[in-house]
Amino acid sequence: MAGQSRRDFLRLTGAAAVTALTVPANAAMGPADKFDLLIKGGDVIDPSQSLRGKRDIGIRWGVIEAVEADIPVERALRSIDAGGRLVMPGLVDLHSHVYPYGSAIGIPPDELVQFQATTTVVSAGDAGVNNLAALRRFIVAQSRARIYAFVHIANNGLSAFPVAELYNIDNAQVEACAMALAENPDFLLGVKVRMSENVIFKHGLEPLKRGIQACERCGWPARMMVHIGGVETGELMSQILDLLRPGDVLTHAYSGAPNLNGAFTNIVQNGKLLPAALAAKQRGVLFDVGHGGGSFDFTVAEVAIPGGCGPDTISSDIHVFSGNTPGTPFLPNVMGKFLAMGVSLEQVVSMATSAPAKIIGKVPKLGSLQVGAPGDVAIMDVAEGPVSFVDTRGNKRDGKLQLKPVQTVINGVPFGRPYQSPFSVR
Repeated sequence: MAGQSRRDFLRLTGAAAVTALTVPANAAMGPADKFDLLIKGGDVIDPSQSLRGKRDIGIRWGVIEAVEADIPVERALRSIDAGGRLVMPGLVDLHSHVYPYGSAIGIPPDELVQFQATTTVVSAGDAGVNNLAALRRFIVAQSRARIYAFVHIANNGLSAFPVAELYNIDNAQVEACAMALAENPDFLLGVKVRMSENVIFKHGLEPLKRGIQACERCGWPARMMVHIGGVETGELMSQILDLLRPGDVLTHAYSGAPNLNGAFTNIVQNGKLLPAALAAKQRGVLFDVGHGGGSFDFTVAEVAIPGGCGPDTISSDIHVFSGNTPGTPFLPNVMGKFLAMGVSLEQVVSMATSAPAKIIGKVPKLGSLQVGAPGDVAIMDVAEGPVSFVDTRGNKRDGKLQLKPVQTVINGVPFGRPYQSPFSVR
């Protein structure tokens, strides 16, 4: 705990505190010292350091201590045989809903680990000012998965389903939101707003403007995460894009959801990419997938990506409703959809590890397998053969690869029991 005061420690919560305290340690190993965990013989892929090939990973004190061609099993207290499997950094899900009980749609984050291989997740607006403290105390502090959040511009967050949180614009309190950001810079990334017509009624740009004002008043460079899909008019969609600042996140970027009149008013309209979408991308607005139960359309992505608006991050938008939809938005499955569209495995892994970790920007080397990084590792089977992927509007695309999580390691500790497979932990 050198260099960390008691006040510093208390500022942090859950796994984030563990990581903050362990990452700087990285003390040199003596001849008799052993790794706490060795992941051996896997096909390692880590786009953050352009690494692809067979490597062994040694973890000590919750931190990656060594990545080498061959580390003898005798040098570790415990080992995992990852032979024949893909080994990558623990996945980072930039858009999820992990506030059970406090949000109407939240799933406990640790229950997602075996299905998603997610070691870090971001709560995308589950909590507003009124219930943010409970998210920190009762969910973040008691979860093994590392959690960050966008606070909702609406004071009540996503607790009011099925009544939309911004039908009453008075729920969007700029000063209160700015204060929450100012008080939680270690945990919050910025402000979430949902700009669909069925959420904001006839309030136009006002909810987004209030979110931006809160970001700009809080005293640190907070980001917006802006949900689209079924925007009231095509003109409003362009105006939303024009307001976004470099570093802000456009989530559900490839949504094909219609507005209340059945019109398609998202970034692709009448089969063409909006000029405002390309302009936003070019000035540094980040495009996030946010698949969910109704927010990913192959036909939109297939126009937007070659038009210059490819995704920066792949996220699930997993929640209690979306997880049961035909699109199956568990993060590895969403990654598979982009593989089917011709995106390379290295790019897909980057979009679900180092790219969202860079947006979070709280933990050095998060989303990587570099020496000194948190000991977060995802071990997956790569199923080769014909597979059909479905989007949220019933469109199907055929692929040849599917990622299937086998074991996840968080801060150097295998999560749960090994699943029933030839895989073993010694």
